[in-house]
Amino acid sequence: MNTENTSNILPERKPKPKWLRVKLPTGKKYTELRGLVDKYKLNTICTSGSCPNMGECWGEGTATFMILGNICTRSCGFCGVKTGRPETVDWDEPEKVARSIKIMKIKHAVLTSVDRDDLKDMGSIMWAETVKAVRRMNPETTMETLIPDFQGIEMHLDRIINVAPEVVSHNIETVRRLTREVRIQAKYDRSMQVLNYLKQQGQRRTKSGIMLGLGETKEEVIETLHDLKENNVDVVTIGQYLQPSKKHLPVKRFVMPDEFKEYEEIGLKLGFRHVESSALVRSSYKAQKHIN
Repeated sequence: MNTENTSNILPERKPKPKWLRVKLPTGKKYTELRGLVDKYKLNTICTSGSCPNMGECWGEGTATFMILGNICTRSCGFCGVKTGRPETVDWDEPEKVARSIKIMKIKHAVLTSVDRDDLKDMGSIMWAETVKAVRRMNPETTMETLIPDFQGIEMHLDRIINVAPEVVSHNIETVRRLTREVRIQAKYDRSMQVLNYLKQQGQRRTKSGIMLGLGETKEEVIETLHDLKENNVDVVTIGQYLQPSKKHLPVKRFVMPDEFKEYEEIGLKLGFRHVESSALVRSSYKAQKHIN
């Protein structure tokens, strides 16, 4: 008789379907930027997150930079960023990011960050200073800021609005029912309110993203698209969730390409300015398109 205790055995990770397999990035522009990143030890999400679209985005002059360290105060079930007590804020970081963008000759920069609920200003001052530094050193570079919710505190959101990046993005990530499991310390309605507030205060272009494959239904995805539209979001990205490690939420299913196409068509009919919807889409995919 087999007496082995199997209660702690994790389910096998599903193999990736063929449409999620990508070729290694190549090309002169990619090779050049990769060399600069390695030489100057530049910090991009593209490299640290092993983004499948890195070669394509870099070839178009787009890259994503993370500020405020690499340790998050939240513990979302989908995210591979470390959770814990963050390090002290590096007030030289705005100049470092701006200089990296200049060295890489980036045309469109996407800025993102960990959540910093440990700080009185939630990191919003550093956000504003970074946007200003990038603009001083790279006046021709356009910017997207992919921000946390700042707990919905308007004073912190105002700092982002006041420096006027071309696009302000905040990801809803998943449907209402799954929010507590997927984004443990976040709230679905609060994120929607953040997106709506940005637009109400004059932000020209707002954006949000959804991951699929976490157990949501088609009806719930469509409901989320309606909610985003009702909260005046301009651009939506829809992509496949991929499990960062065995400790994170498992992939419940791999969404078929034709279903992604269906969501794109639904989004465009709802009136979104842009909808990027396919398995490999990430928040900053084709980000330079979303400024117009």
